[in-house]
Amino acid sequence: MSRHDAPSAAELAQLEDGMLERLALEWRSSASRGEKQAYGVAHMLEVELRRRVRGRRAEQPPPPASAPRPWWKFWHARQAPSVPRAP
Repeated sequence: MSRHDAPSAAELAQLEDGMLERLALEWRSSASRGEKQAYGVAHMLEVELRRRVRGRRAEQPPPPASAPRPWWKFWHARQAPSVPRAP
């Protein structure tokens, strides 16, 4: 993929995540300098990056849920560690 061409779908699929992130940053910086074509390319790369990250997060199991406390025992949230008293 050359620096001035938008990547094809096949090229996007072959890019590793780190390279995709680097390219997205480069194209976004070009877009911020006013290069008109760079806006669309940067957006396309960022969308692909978000899609991949969202897919990885969906594969992770959710954190284990703790048993809910009764609402009226909110003051029993945690026991403070006991501090020995001085004689």
